[in-house]
Amino acid sequence: MRALTSILFLAVCAPFARGQGLASLPDAPLPAFVLGPIHLDITDTKADSAHTAGPEGTTSETPPEAEVLTMLPHSDTAPYWISGQANSIFQAHGHFHSPYEGTNSLRDIFEYKASEVATLYTGYQWHPNSRYNTDFIVAIENAGGRGISEALGLAGATNLDVVRNPNLGTTPYLSRGEIHQIIGLTDEMTDQERGPFALATKVPVRRFEIRIGKMSLPDTFDINSVGTDSHLQFTNWTIDNNGAWDYAADTRGYTVAGILEYDDKVWSARYGIAAMPTVANGIDLDWAISRASGQNWEFELRKGLFPAPLLNPKRQGAVRVLGFVNHAHMGDYRESVQNYLAGKIAAPDITTTERFGAVKYGFGLNTEQEVTDSLRLFGRFGWNEDQHESFAYTEVGQTILFGGDYNGHNWHRANDKIGVAYVSNAIKRDHQNYLHYGGLGFLLGDGNLTYAREDIVEWYYNAHLWRGLYAMVGGSQIAHPGYNRDRGPVYVPTVRAHIDF
Repeated sequence: MRALTSILFLAVCAPFARGQGLASLPDAPLPAFVLGPIHLDITDTKADSAHTAGPEGTTSETPPEAEVLTMLPHSDTAPYWISGQANSIFQAHGHFHSPYEGTNSLRDIFEYKASEVATLYTGYQWHPNSRYNTDFIVAIENAGGRGISEALGLAGATNLDVVRNPNLGTTPYLSRGEIHQIIGLTDEMTDQERGPFALATKVPVRRFEIRIGKMSLPDTFDINSVGTDSHLQFTNWTIDNNGAWDYAADTRGYTVAGILEYDDKVWSARYGIAAMPTVANGIDLDWAISRASGQNWEFELRKGLFPAPLLNPKRQGAVRVLGFVNHAHMGDYRESVQNYLAGKIAAPDITTTERFGAVKYGFGLNTEQEVTDSLRLFGRFGWNEDQHESFAYTEVGQTILFGGDYNGHNWHRANDKIGVAYVSNAIKRDHQNYLHYGGLGFLLGDGNLTYAREDIVEWYYNAHLWRGLYAMVGGSQIAHPGYNRDRGPVYVPTVRAHIDF
């Protein structure tokens, strides 16, 4: 699987192939993400109808055979699930305005980097398609390569797949090992699309779902049909996820958690509690949930967002409201700056103020709407208190995002897609002062800061080539990288090769 991905990637990227030296590599967390179960089914591909003659000269529409979108078909009846994916992303950038650089800056050089992530998903169904369906899920993953500037210098980093601590190596690891239990509250069943994290094709209309084990929280929370999947959609951290949601995760983006969810016909509510890392961007988790944990709540309403006069009410939409509270051994930006100004330390250092009992909290809004058979729009808003240090995901205190995608049905390529999104990220005054006086976060630190919002526009065209093979070209325009008005703008072109097995 890795060999085939590499061949495809090299074929696309050969014109750029020149040697590049290695650099020292800092720790930073990977918001590793593979698309989880989506509770909202918005069809984004249409096929031309085939007409056949019916009785007495009438005509009837015969649905075309569904196109296979994986290299091998998957059974809907077998009690087991086996699938896989491989994703390679190539990105580059040239020189940009940069009067100074710090330890954690985006580098003012010509550089190009590539990443790869390969995943094997397995699952087994016990009591399949019943009121009490049980799934046993195991996923093995391999990640390698690097991001531009080692994924430093941007809050909205351009490659969600990148492992920000390559010193961990490329040895395969357990990304998910969980039990998924359904407890039905009714005998009325409804259809569900089968996938690696939900094996049942029929589930009760009203039900509880319980997940326990190792997982990534964005498999279940903050999902959006237009902007969630870095393998087939956007690649930016703060477009595919809510940048202000500092979700519990280790360096690779995984944690040990328990999630309780209630699903009804048009709404769902879920709660999750997860282990936090022992240090910011750490690979080790703190197993003492009583002193360190990430708690998450989300309410989801699956209805169109506009009344009938404005939009066909049959057009699907959704609104999701998310809240989180993190307890961990975190530092305080304000206190770190005060200690520096009082002469107690030579430079602001967030680690000198870390203590148990620190609390970081915030909320997010996530929405999407189908407008036509081809066009979908989406948006996010996020906020956190941003006085305590960014600990697990990225350095964002506030984010606002809007964008959309358009499939290729009108030019007879129903599984192709164009996407465009704009995201504006911000940090609050305490965080700004910390960076201005020379403090370092786990992602940012130019040695100085003339503050401005970090504004990013990303676009892509994702082409379905054959079965489970896709290729994408795109790019990102970034103003004020790392919230610094003195630096940028910078443009980052992107090429991606993806295979689903």
